[in-house]
Amino acid sequence: MCGLAGWVDFARDVTGQRDVLSDMTETMICRGPDAGGMWFDQHAALGHRRLSIIDLDGGRQPMTAEEDGRELACLTYTGEVYNFEELRRELESRGHRFRTRSDTEVVLRGYLEWGEDLVSRLNGMYAFALWDVRKQELLLIRDRMGVKPLFYFPLPEGVVFGSEPKAILAHPAVPRRVDASGLREVLEMVKTPEHGVFAGLHEVRPGQLVRVGRQGLSKRQYWSLEAREHTDDLDTTVGTVRELLEDIVSRQIVADVPLGSLLSGGLDSSVITALAAKGLSARGEGPVRSFSVDFADHGAGFVEDPVRGTSDAPFVRDLVKHVGADHREIIIDSKELADPQLRASVLRALDLPPAYWGDMWPSLYRLFQAVRGESTVALSGESADEVFGGYRWFFDQEAVQAQTFPWLTSATGKYFDGKSLFDPGLMQKLDMPGFLRDSYAQAIGETPRLVGESAQNRRMREMSYVNLTRFVQTLLDRKDRMSMAVGLEVRVPFCDHRLVEYVFNTPWEMKSFDGREKSLLRAATADLLPQSIVERVKSPYPTTQDPAYEQALRDSLAAVVDDSGSPVLPLLDAAEVKRLLATPVGAMSAQYERSGLEMALGLNSWLSSYDITLDI
Repeated sequence: MCGLAGWVDFARDVTGQRDVLSDMTETMICRGPDAGGMWFDQHAALGHRRLSIIDLDGGRQPMTAEEDGRELACLTYTGEVYNFEELRRELESRGHRFRTRSDTEVVLRGYLEWGEDLVSRLNGMYAFALWDVRKQELLLIRDRMGVKPLFYFPLPEGVVFGSEPKAILAHPAVPRRVDASGLREVLEMVKTPEHGVFAGLHEVRPGQLVRVGRQGLSKRQYWSLEAREHTDDLDTTVGTVRELLEDIVSRQIVADVPLGSLLSGGLDSSVITALAAKGLSARGEGPVRSFSVDFADHGAGFVEDPVRGTSDAPFVRDLVKHVGADHREIIIDSKELADPQLRASVLRALDLPPAYWGDMWPSLYRLFQAVRGESTVALSGESADEVFGGYRWFFDQEAVQAQTFPWLTSATGKYFDGKSLFDPGLMQKLDMPGFLRDSYAQAIGETPRLVGESAQNRRMREMSYVNLTRFVQTLLDRKDRMSMAVGLEVRVPFCDHRLVEYVFNTPWEMKSFDGREKSLLRAATADLLPQSIVERVKSPYPTTQDPAYEQALRDSLAAVVDDSGSPVLPLLDAAEVKRLLATPVGAMSAQYERSGLEMALGLNSWLSSYDITLDI
């Protein structure tokens, strides 16, 4: 896993601007601490930072392909292609010769053989920039589910690109400006495809190819979810899900570095850990390494709340014993999560205010930091809820019928509302309800339709679509930024496009055939798990219940208010901030109040640290 950066400018010779490319590439050193490289053509500059996972000695980048001493193309690439060995054999049969064992070279040679149609053959998580020397053309390509990030900023005669906004912001032609549309993206728990928050910044959409040539910039969607008739019966469907999962995990446990699994004791992570243990055992390897996170005294002092009904710790222990995992529990002190240096590290990793989920950002950072001390690659159960229908809003009729994003309905929306401390006049000017209506209408308008589908299945297909294209992207971003900030590669087997396509087209009555969440996943994997986990109800990633954390947030906000130079002050409702600070900790909905606190603090740090011009 790596970080990439670069730009194309057809109006000038860029070969003399090594300092600019170096500055851009060095912002990606967290994503690629093992090696770096730069490559130049007259109108193209490509940079790379490498985290070595496959072929530790041979996969250096940017990587070029030559013929008769002439360079044909150059690739800067991040990610993993899990079917690279099959593709390599096919390319060798077509006469290609390889210098390395890396999947990077397979992607490069695959482009020479199939052109941009190569993308339809790739199975994996990836983002890359490829400069075709012969055509003088740049391709920017992102994987189907958007596991790996890729951004770009159009220039009058080219484009600047990078794995993260910070790489692009390091280019002198890119302003640090945020307009009203960008602020709306920050304040609402909605991620608009292709919107990069900073003015003029775009994100390559999952499954999209962006082409930049002398004639300008064009985009092509090479993959998207499609509606297809599901003809398999229930038993066949359950069997197919199991076969897909076994194949997916067997591919994703391949690495030339230590590999582990993130384990919460929930169904999703337990399935992945159990399958990894099975796959490693079949290869004569193992035991599987697993890692869990908890807060000091949480296991003994856990209190049920509206989101989390049970503590993770007992279920983690059950799975560890069941599969014989080599397990490490990582304990986090809640008070540390408010530490200014830790929160600054999170902000630098994200390039945006780390508002929603609050303490989950720094706790994930600390978890991944600890995992990185023992493993370079980790498997995660991320996105199973979106694929199989695991969230409570899939079963809440108010949320199902609401004409808005289901995670923003009354049943759950208060946990994702970070606007409670902001000035009503600003909210009216931004027209957040109108923004939500437009965003939701856009998502529903994209949802593929199946002729003859029942009204219930049509509605549940829409629910699945908005979760798979809007909500899961926020989780994948969080996972990617926090893991890559410490040089850890996290793989997400449930994002394999074959599984996503198959389950997306499975009727809702099959997905919930036993009346519970994730019925198909449970039925397909129950034999791998202890009964306690098979029967466990969905419980999200843990959040601290320690009131000391909220008190630390309040103290930080009080300091912001006392500093007349705090850039967030003009955006806040002073009376509401005063009311909150005067209210005893725990007197109101802690999670709700914390969302507002987190947003105000995060936005203040972001505006200040990134020297942003707010143009609203």
